[in-house]
Amino acid sequence: MAVLARSGLLAQAHVRGFDAGWTPIDAFRGAREPVADDRAMTDTERFTRTWHVSAGRGYDTAWGEFTGDRMRARGRAMALEGGPYWVAYGLETGPGHVTRVLRVTVDGPGYGTRAVELLRGEQGRWTVDGQERGDLDGALDCDLGLCPLTNTLPVRRHGLHLAREAGPAMRFLMAWVSVPDLAVTASVQTYTPLGAGRVRYASGSFSSEVSFDGDGLVRDYPGLAEEVAAGRAEGGG
Repeated sequence: MAVLARSGLLAQAHVRGFDAGWTPIDAFRGAREPVADDRAMTDTERFTRTWHVSAGRGYDTAWGEFTGDRMRARGRAMALEGGPYWVAYGLETGPGHVTRVLRVTVDGPGYGTRAVELLRGEQGRWTVDGQERGDLDGALDCDLGLCPLTNTLPVRRHGLHLAREAGPAMRFLMAWVSVPDLAVTASVQTYTPLGAGRVRYASGSFSSEVSFDGDGLVRDYPGLAEEVAAGRAEGGG
C-alpha cells in the first residue's frame, strides 16, 4: 500500500513484510490475470483528489479517470520530511486495475533529480528501467510510497470499499517504490475489508484502518494522509 517513505521504523516494518524463509515468487506466481470488463468501457469518470500527507509533511494531488475497470492518472506531490522534494508521477492500468506502467520523477532533496519507470508486460513480467525483475513476478500492482492513489488499485479490483460487512483478509505482492530514493522492492501487504468503506491494511508490524469513498479513493488514512479536496475533473486529455 502507498504508505511509507524509505526511512524510519515504518519503512523497516514495510520492507520486513516477508515471512522468514518464504519466497514471494513461488507464492504469487499463480496470480490470475483479471478478465477485461467490457461494461461501460466508453464511459469515463474523471476525478481530482488532494491529500494532506502528514507522514511526509506535504501534499499530493492526483488527476485521473476511470474507464470501465481501468484507471489512468497523473499526480504531483511535495514533502518536507526528508526533503524538501517534489514528486511527479503517471500511472496507467489495464483491465482489472492491473498496473501497466508507472513513471516517477523526483526533484530534490538538493539539486538532484531521479526517475524510474516500472512496466508490467502481458505475461506478468516486470521491468524496472528496462531491467527484468523476477522478484516482482506475481505482483499485479505498483505501490508508490506516500501516495494514497495507488491504494485504490486492489481495493477497486476486489470491491473492498463496497463490502457491507467484514470479510476475509487478502494478501498481495506489490512492486513498492520508495521516495525520495525511488528504490523498487517487493512488498507483501494484506487488505481486510471491514465494511462501510473501511479496509484494514497491514504489512509487517504496521497496520492502519483506512477509509475509502464510493470510488475506491482514500478518504482518511490514519498515520499517512487525509483527503482535503475532492472533485470531478473537467475536460479531456
